[in-house]
Amino acid sequence: FKSDDYARAGIPMMPNVAGQASTRRQIFAYALILAPIGVLPWALGYTTVGYGVVSAVLGLGFVWYAWKVLGLADGDRAMKPAKALFGYSLLYLFAIFAAYLVDCVVGRALMIGGV
Repeated sequence: FKSDDYARAGIPMMPNVAGQASTRRQIFAYALILAPIGVLPWALGYTTVGYGVVSAVLGLGFVWYAWKVLGLADGDRAMKPAKALFGYSLLYLFAIFAAYLVDCVVGRALMIGGV
């Protein structure tokens, strides 16, 4: 959101170096990669299906927000979808780690309890 400030300071940021359209495409591509990676702990058997569902929903949300960013027009100064994706990325990170932690704690409690 501050790419003009970074450009004036001579700090290379992706939109200033590769252009806005390229940056949006990369955001979407990396979101498509991130979504299945978030589900890997479940797919590899490290977590329960509960974590798998939560991570899948969070990943789909991330891809949806990235899709909205992909549709932005060059020069859109409001950047509402980009700001929404940034906010969601913070929520995603917290929620994915919280889901993993809860899954681990609940899983251990079930193993200790013999359920």
